[in-house]
Amino acid sequence: MAGAIIENMSTKKLCIVGGILLLFQIIAFLVGGLIAPGPTTAVSYMSVKCVDVRKNHHKTKWLMPWGPNQCDKIRDIEEAIPREIEANDIVFSVHIPLPSMEMSPWFQFMLFILQLDIAFKLNNQIRENAEVSMDVSLAYRDDMFAEWTEMAHERVPRKLKCTFTSPKTAEHEGRYYECDVLPFMEIGSVAHKYYLLNIRLPVNEKKKINVGIGEIKDIRLVGIHQNGGFTKVWFAMKTFLTPSIFIIMVWYWRRITMMSRPPVLLEKVIFALGISMTFINIPVEWFSIGFDWTWMLLFGDIRQGIFYAMLLSFWIIFCGEHMMDQHERNHIAGYWKQVGPIAVGSFCLFIFDMCERGVQLTNPFYSIWTTDVGTELAMAFIIVAGICLCLYFLFLCFVVFQVFRNISGKQSSLSAMSKVRRLHYEGLIFRFKFLMLITLACAAMTVIFFIVSQVSEGHGLPNIQRDIITESYHLSSALKVKMGRGDLGVHSGEELQLTTTITHVDGPTEIYKLTRKEAQE
Repeated sequence: MAGAIIENMSTKKLCIVGGILLLFQIIAFLVGGLIAPGPTTAVSYMSVKCVDVRKNHHKTKWLMPWGPNQCDKIRDIEEAIPREIEANDIVFSVHIPLPSMEMSPWFQFMLFILQLDIAFKLNNQIRENAEVSMDVSLAYRDDMFAEWTEMAHERVPRKLKCTFTSPKTAEHEGRYYECDVLPFMEIGSVAHKYYLLNIRLPVNEKKKINVGIGEIKDIRLVGIHQNGGFTKVWFAMKTFLTPSIFIIMVWYWRRITMMSRPPVLLEKVIFALGISMTFINIPVEWFSIGFDWTWMLLFGDIRQGIFYAMLLSFWIIFCGEHMMDQHERNHIAGYWKQVGPIAVGSFCLFIFDMCERGVQLTNPFYSIWTTDVGTELAMAFIIVAGICLCLYFLFLCFVVFQVFRNISGKQSSLSAMSKVRRLHYEGLIFRFKFLMLITLACAAMTVIFFIVSQVSEGHGLPNIQRDIITESYHLSSALKVKMGRGDLGVHSGEELQLTTTITHVDGPTEIYKLTRKEAQE
């Protein structure tokens, strides 16, 4: 059974398919803009300075900043001097969330950044390349009266990047440095109601630990988590769309297998793209509501990477299959130069993600950006991936240019055709050029999105194009129009057939004949 590619669809059907896809896209935007709340919420936390004078710190006792079992606390560091409280006895305690609130699994993840309030002192200035070393303990519980259970305990080093804008004189003592915010913690699930952070700044002058870091007055945290309302709308849309995409994919492949010839490369790539789209949309996040799956962020990144790699491969193969000669088409090996950069870039991003979120599965305070070596390694992976993506885009532009050049070379032969056939081919060429430009625009926006997102730290439009290709591939059936002798100058018995397969069992389609390197007259 034959199908039809997008350039051979009737104008009516093409408008209907495009209108339906545009309607679904508008509905999705309206649902996200009018029903769903903002995707994330940021909450500020000010640590409470607790006093722990026990010799064996942080082994059994957790210091609460408020509540019935709150710790013995001080208002500021100056209060510790007359009370003979040493720096090692001060614990910065933060309870998550704020009083009279609870965390929820619908929040999906927690990301925290840290801000240090450091005062300028002539006898205690921040040294160059200073590093603050924090002893951090994280605990959780699900009842306000239950005991705390330790979740993580790590030594957390962070490089200080601070500037002091005023002259470093005695009259400016007490003013604060301007310090960059520091990455602090990331957890891939929010499986418990309450969390507690105890942060210590141990001082050891012999080992040069926390020496030359200035006078730290306070520790502030900003917690970012996904909104529960947004999560519910997001889950609902994925749950609704996944069966639809799966049904379309099964229907498409069934139509392909019913044909009298084996599937060609482009049809297999479209099917693989549908599989990757289904894989990224399967709402496995529902399980995170009942299970403490901290690896969901990493799993989501892997799914997204597979989809984008498949989408980029589809674009280059889609354009290439309309350019190559008959004997060069339908072989994936012919695209190794174009697909190679995709594989290298995807591998680099996978290694980078494993070095960041992979390690965070066991140490939520880890960040590859906190050390010079880690920063250089991360930037190397990102730069290599960016170069590969740019090379891919240049390959794609070159392929599209060759396709357009081949078409332009064949258009001169249209003048010898009858008016009906000439108008038919001109319509095919216009639609094909438009589809090529849409493909190029989608690829360009993907490259821009990648670069901007990586520098600052959808799939919407690519999905639309994928749906157009999949839906329209088999939407029309074979159409034969026999024109008799008339005022259009068509010869008697001249048959106009809109070929309906990308590579028909009897030969290539009409648009292939126009775009291949050698004309088939």
